[in-house]
Amino acid sequence: MELIFAKFARAEMAEAKRYYEQQQRGLGMTFQHEAAVSARRILEQPMAWQVEIEPVRRYLFNRFPYKLLYAIRGERIILLAVAHQHRTPDYWIERINSP
Repeated sequence: MELIFAKFARAEMAEAKRYYEQQQRGLGMTFQHEAAVSARRILEQPMAWQVEIEPVRRYLFNRFPYKLLYAIRGERIILLAVAHQHRTPDYWIERINSP
């Protein structure tokens, strides 16, 4: 399987990393590292994480209030959003059917 970050998810990742780096030097890299570990775990066991809204699953970060939202499409895992858990909960739904 292959994990692909959708365009919007890449932008959200960069924005969150930038935000945390502004809060405390090095925290942005810590955020990025947790995201990478999370993505690796999803790739290893894509069906292990809870369904958010069918067919989208979610992986909750440990240290940060974020979640990775992804859909499995054939041999690909499409990461649709890097979403803050306490802001605008369903903003990403229109991305479900995006290529």
